[in-house]
Amino acid sequence: MQGAQPEIWARDNFGSEDRPLAAAGLTVQQQRGTSQAGFALPDTLRINNGIAPPMRPGRPNAFANAAGSDGSALDTSPNRTFSGARQTLTLAGISLELVAAPGETDDQLYVWFPAEEVLFAGDNYYKSFPNLYAIRGTPYRDVLAWSQSLDAMLTENAVAVVPGHTLPVIGRENTRQALQNFRDAIRFVHDKTVEGMNLGMTPDELVDYVQLPDRLLADQDLGEYYGRVAWAVRSIFNGYLGWYDGNPSNLSPLSPREEAEKIAALAGGQAALLDSARQSLANGEAQWAAQLCDYLLALDENAADAKLVKADALTVLARDSVNALGRNYYLTVAQQLRMEAGEI
Repeated sequence: MQGAQPEIWARDNFGSEDRPLAAAGLTVQQQRGTSQAGFALPDTLRINNGIAPPMRPGRPNAFANAAGSDGSALDTSPNRTFSGARQTLTLAGISLELVAAPGETDDQLYVWFPAEEVLFAGDNYYKSFPNLYAIRGTPYRDVLAWSQSLDAMLTENAVAVVPGHTLPVIGRENTRQALQNFRDAIRFVHDKTVEGMNLGMTPDELVDYVQLPDRLLADQDLGEYYGRVAWAVRSIFNGYLGWYDGNPSNLSPLSPREEAEKIAALAGGQAALLDSARQSLANGEAQWAAQLCDYLLALDENAADAKLVKADALTVLARDSVNALGRNYYLTVAQQLRMEAGEI
């Protein structure tokens, strides 16, 4: 029919990741998302977003701005939903199966094209260690359910898998190996984190305890370009047990300012603490330098020297990071600190 809207299918819980944030009135994740994506950075500093070219805020979106056959704007929001595990439909004479597959979000699905044995994975598979936690801030992503969705995808025995991002994998054995390694990486991080939690480890300890085995580290398609193991470990701990790490010293910790006052006193005063931060940066200890600057900024949020040292430390951390989201965040905050200090 002329001007008719196409069928746009989704699961009946479509939008489940954003809905709780909107209901709570949270908006800070939008600013954090800008930092994660590097929207405030100059083009020369934005390489990619880990699994795709860098997004440009306000750029035309060909799909969102597509027109219907009568020239009217095309509404791309779902107008068909399904609630079961699998929905079969025929579009333009092609039979497809939509399969519920919670993963990066609870409303994820994959599309199975049985005639050609091709699996369209959406965001549940791509060529990077998965983003089991997004640093912009999200509700808990069910890591165990994500790995189980990969189990279901493997049972299709596809001859090719087409991710929502990054290039397709072609060949039955290549596809099986790619999905299996992705699944194994997720399951390993989940199970090893739970193992450490049962041993009484805190999130800081777990980050050192949970390391991918050599066979998965050797898979370049599991590089930490988009997600990071350490971020996943902390999210899994918090998803199951919440913020308390089990150490009673952390039930009522000192405020950041109180702790900073005591650290500065131990260092011999704020000037000595600033010298220590500068020396740490010169010694190649950028993370420690940034943390020392945090103490100085807790004591004086306008301390220009501390802002500039921290900006330099974050720039070093960005330089050494293969993770695009972390790199964007480091560089965005470094740029902000330099602007506040009057350097740019």
